[in-house]
Amino acid sequence: MRMITLVFLIFGLSGCIPQTDYARPSDAGLAPTADYDSSPPQDEAPAPPSAPPAWEARPVTPDARTIAESSYIVRPGDTLRGVADKTASGSEIIARANGIESPFTIRAGQQLRIPGGRYHLVRPGESGIAIARAYGVRWADIVAANNLIEPYVLRSGRRILIPGGTRPPQTLAERAAAFKIDLGDIATGGGEPAIPDNVRPVRPATSVTRALPSTAAVGAPSPLSGPFLWPVASGRVVKRFGGGASGERNDGIKIAVPLGTPIRAAADGVVIYTTDSIAGLGGLVMVRHGNGWTSVYGHASRVIVTRGQAVKRGQTIALSGDTGFADRPEVHFELRQGRTPVDPLSKLPSR
Repeated sequence: MRMITLVFLIFGLSGCIPQTDYARPSDAGLAPTADYDSSPPQDEAPAPPSAPPAWEARPVTPDARTIAESSYIVRPGDTLRGVADKTASGSEIIARANGIESPFTIRAGQQLRIPGGRYHLVRPGESGIAIARAYGVRWADIVAANNLIEPYVLRSGRRILIPGGTRPPQTLAERAAAFKIDLGDIATGGGEPAIPDNVRPVRPATSVTRALPSTAAVGAPSPLSGPFLWPVASGRVVKRFGGGASGERNDGIKIAVPLGTPIRAAADGVVIYTTDSIAGLGGLVMVRHGNGWTSVYGHASRVIVTRGQAVKRGQTIALSGDTGFADRPEVHFELRQGRTPVDPLSKLPSR
């Protein structure tokens, strides 16, 4: 009888899952939910590594043209895009300055105000991050100045307004020294290459056999549906969102897990960025989910997905590690609305 009791106790303890800092007593001992892909990590077939990001593959020359504010009288046959080309300005900027809405119709004899400023002609393959880097401004300020909205796709052959007035040109070395990857820039399309008007972004694919070229823009995901999922089936939250005791800010949460733990997509979406090593966060995956949401997964020891790949909620996208500035094997997890970090614990189900 004592032997039976001992066996039962061993098997009972083996099913227990460690609680997080926020676990409810009723959740203790529960197995991972069916939302998680239960296949072993070694069964995951890794996608090919992502091609170099557009901001590395296609540097930008800061050759913007500065124009003074002026006016233009529309002639028969003119289009808004044609007026922008004639005046070396941007069609979207002219439309906004004159209250012209889609489908952006103008009429002969109409007087248009042409806003002055620095206008950069976008070339194929140039990204928002690279353009911002070339002029020493923030991508967020370019987005605001040009009223860009999701999915933030730049079109080659068009001009965008560079905010900030005229500044002395920087050398390549100065631009490189000042450059720092901002995940908010990637979340708001700054990493996507410019494409011609007659080219569509590439539709995300669930099965990928070769890397998406740096010159191809990633298509938008479907609208977000359903709640977000925890990126790991279990684990203890060891660092919360927000400011720390020493003044540093954490834009997500950190979850302590064993080395090699499967990291799962928090929702359906499309991979927009992967890297084996980024300052502070090491191996990293970013997934866009639609409705302006993006999730970030850091400190990965191994990345399994690639840019442009469609992923499902609960699908393994990486394995946990201690890369970057990790204090232990852990997962850094962020949620962003637009470029703004949001406390993940306010969006994740209780444990």
